[in-house]
Amino acid sequence: MIVTVQQHILQQQKKYPGARGNLSWLLSGITLATKMIESKIRRAGLLDVLGAAGETNVQGEAQQKLDVYANQALLHCLGMRDNVAMMVSEENEEPITLDRADGDGEYAIVFDPLDGSSNIDVNVNVGTIFSIFRRDPGQFKMDPNAHVLQPGLKQVAAGYVVYGPSTVLVYTTGNGAFGFTLDPAIGAYVLSHDNLKMPDYGTYYSANESRFDSFPANYREYIADLREGFEGREYSSRYIGSLVADFHRTILKGGVFLYPPTPSHPGGKLRLLYEANPLAYIAEQAGGMAIDGKNRILEIQPTDIHQRTPLVLGSKAEVTAFQAWKA
Repeated sequence: MIVTVQQHILQQQKKYPGARGNLSWLLSGITLATKMIESKIRRAGLLDVLGAAGETNVQGEAQQKLDVYANQALLHCLGMRDNVAMMVSEENEEPITLDRADGDGEYAIVFDPLDGSSNIDVNVNVGTIFSIFRRDPGQFKMDPNAHVLQPGLKQVAAGYVVYGPSTVLVYTTGNGAFGFTLDPAIGAYVLSHDNLKMPDYGTYYSANESRFDSFPANYREYIADLREGFEGREYSSRYIGSLVADFHRTILKGGVFLYPPTPSHPGGKLRLLYEANPLAYIAEQAGGMAIDGKNRILEIQPTDIHQRTPLVLGSKAEVTAFQAWKA
């Protein structure tokens, strides 16, 4: 029996008395945008969508043409949903607020339109990451940014899409993590990974080891121990350089992904709101863990929409072992 992502979301909503279907309407906007993005990526070599767009984003990174397209697709598809009041993108310096009537605009959504886009020219996996918060017009009336400056524990849904040999959507609404594969024959995401569970331990670690000498001592010692093998397990290094792709392997195969602070990025490089938070939420729902090197990612109180953080996430055994190495 085929179960599409829309059917699955509706089934999940039945578990919550009083659910009105608003979240499923919002998520359908995301799935539509990601199908548009997937279509462009699949034909990237045949269309004029490869290469730099000639601009830099708020992060100081060169925008790729597909960055711009992916961002526009999400802004358009989500902007048409009357239950979306605010959108925050990696590609935009300021949040985009939408003028909604009283009673509308229940949600604020944060997203990285095309994670790993610097790899697109060489046909390496890329992805989209998103995080959804419920807004409170009364509580946050004085500070619109506060709609998204909430700890990750307040997320009502999060997910990612990885564009590769197949296109896979993984999402959670706090009741487990589920994966769907895009079936091009029917144009729908179909349930392929029911109730995802990250292995308790793995045999892979993922880090940009070209920067190894600049890592803090506890990261270097931990990776050195992984190289030598510990607790009877031999570890292999796997690093793609697209966060979504590295995390997708980790959630399926187990192990650990590390992005430590470095002299050039002493506060970490990955963004808390639209990279670390949503993936941490999914990791925990799948039985894994996510920390900033010391603290649980989902408990961090954000202070800026483009705030950065170190990140260690993966299986319980590997993340727990990392915590034994004191900074």
